Amino acid sequence: MHERQSRSIFIKSVLYFITLAILVYVLVYMPTPYMINKPGTAEEVKPMVTISGGDPEEKGTFMLTTVSVSYANIAMLVTSQFNKHAEVVRKEPDRNEQEYETQQRYYMNSSQSSAIMAAYLKSGIEYSVVPEYVFVIGLSKTIMTKGNFQSGDKIVKLNGQRVNRFEDLGAILQGKSPGDAVSVQLERQGESIDQEVELVKISKEGDAVKAGLGVSVGEVRKVQPKESAHEVEFSNTRIGGPSAGLMFTLEIYNQLTPGDLSKGYRVAGTGTMAEDGTVGPIGGVQFKIVASDREKAEIFFVPEDNYKDAKAKADAIGTKMKLVPVKTVDDALKYLNTLPTKTVGE
Repeated sequence: MHERQSRSIFIKSVLYFITLAILVYVLVYMPTPYMINKPGTAEEVKPMVTISGGDPEEKGTFMLTTVSVSYANIAMLVTSQFNKHAEVVRKEPDRNEQEYETQQRYYMNSSQSSAIMAAYLKSGIEYSVVPEYVFVIGLSKTIMTKGNFQSGDKIVKLNGQRVNRFEDLGAILQGKSPGDAVSVQLERQGESIDQEVELVKISKEGDAVKAGLGVSVGEVRKVQPKESAHEVEFSNTRIGGPSAGLMFTLEIYNQLTPGDLSKGYRVAGTGTMAEDGTVGPIGGVQFKIVASDREKAEIFFVPEDNYKDAKAKADAIGTKMKLVPVKTVDDALKYLNTLPTKTVGE
């Protein structure tokens, strides 16, 4: 009898732990086709930007804003229903987390380059754009590549020829056909990888069939000023995406010119930046309003196309932030120039 009870207790214990393990897997580890967007951060830009010959005076602060994006498990989906600032969205099909992060870093790099160029043009500083390297953003979703590629790989050489820009790839592959083999040298996390790759059909132009590697690529460029004292260096951050362009431009321009554009205010904002100073719309502005309010921002620059959504969220949370719609960096600068300098204790 005692032996039978012990066996029954043992079986119940095993079943309990199996059930618990299944429950933990379902709630925490089982993937879902959803992502959760929430308010991210409002972070000071100045610690991210260094100009050796720049003017460091800044009594206030310029802040970039972010959206928190998470790959959702079941537990997160449940708890998000009780968060009025959270939004559940479906993941893009066939895009993994590594490709998403690589894409966001690429957007950030492009955003920084555009911000530098816009600030240089506004400051009258001569510069040139120097291509640095080409890298793999992701694998084609419609074509099966024949090589060993991963998101983030740098394409160092193709058929023994150095690859620094998009045009280099096209020139080296010109005249090649699907099925031809090419040598590819990659750099992956600091290690060199050499392989022979069979080209695949990527498009057809008239009667000509275009051959390629079957990957999407990005180009990293460096904006080089004529005088080294004006060179802009960015610190490494975990932030990705293109939407910090406007705030980067304001911080860079502030350091390149005498005086303090911030005038003692906490200035947050968002918006993509083009070389000519045009501010473009972004996604998730409602989350950035919440993040900025939490960090006690007094002014928020918002792309004009996003103003309606930003105003609705600002009204909903009762923020005292002043929302300023802008089309160009000049709009933001004109507004800052009209502000009185804030005194200590104000």
